[in-house]
Amino acid sequence: MISEETYYGKEANMKYMSVSQFKDFEGTIGHGSCEFQAMEKLAGRWKQPSNNAMLIGSYVDHYYEGTLDQFKENCPFIFKKDGNLKAEFVKAEQVIDRINRDPYFLKYLAGDKQVIMTGNIGGVPWKIKMDSYFKDVAIVDLKVMQSIRETHYVKNFGQMDFIRYWGYDIQGAVYQEIVRQNTGKKLPFYIAAASKEYEPDIEVIQVTQNYLDKALERVNALIDRVIAVKSGVLEPIRCGHCPCCRKNKLLIHPVGINDLIEED
Repeated sequence: MISEETYYGKEANMKYMSVSQFKDFEGTIGHGSCEFQAMEKLAGRWKQPSNNAMLIGSYVDHYYEGTLDQFKENCPFIFKKDGNLKAEFVKAEQVIDRINRDPYFLKYLAGDKQVIMTGNIGGVPWKIKMDSYFKDVAIVDLKVMQSIRETHYVKNFGQMDFIRYWGYDIQGAVYQEIVRQNTGKKLPFYIAAASKEYEPDIEVIQVTQNYLDKALERVNALIDRVIAVKSGVLEPIRCGHCPCCRKNKLLIHPVGINDLIEED
C-alpha cells in the first residue's frame, strides 16, 4: 500500500506511473522531454537540480499543507546569514499574503490535503497525490508561476496558455480518472493559480472537460511506448541536448553547421 512516506520512493516510482513521470518520458504539447533522462532519473543516476523558481512554489505548497516548518528545516539555504529569508522567499511570503486576503481562493484550498489514490490507466498502475480534494465535489491543484497571463509560442500551434504548455491538463485528466475509479464520481478539476509578479495575480481556473478528455486520449495513445521503455523492452531515445544528455555525451564524429540548429 502506497503511503506519504513511500510515495516518492524508488520502489513506488518503478511500480506506478505518475503524471510527472509520464511527462518526463513524453513531455507535453508545448514542452519537450527525454526518455534517456527519464530512465536515468528512475535509476537514481540523475537528479533534476532544484532552482529558486521551483522552491518558491514548494514554499507556498508547504505553507498550505501545514508543513512549512519542516520545509524550512530541510532547506536552510533559503535564509540569509542574519536569519532572515532571502529575497526570493520573501516573494513567496508575499504570494501567501495575497492568497490569504481572498476568501474565494482560500475556499478552493480548504479540501483534504495531499490525498493519495491509485488506479489503472492504459493497463498501467498509476499513483496521484492531490493538493486539495473535496470528496464528491472537486479536485484542486495549487500552482505558483511567474505569470498567469503569459503565453508560450509553440511551433505548429502558436501561442499557448501555461496550463497546456506545462501539461496541467494531463494532470487534471489523470487525477479525474483515478478519482472516478476509486469513487464512481467524475469530478471537475480546478487550478488555483498565483503569480510571482510585483503584485501577485490570483485566479481559480477550471480546466474544462473538453481539455481533460483530449489530454486523457493523449495519455492512452502514448502509454504503451512509455511502458516499453520503462520496462527495458525498448531503448530510450536521447534528446541530445538536455542536461542529462550533455553530461553523458561521448563524441564519435564531427557535426556540421546545420546540426547545431535544434528541430522542435
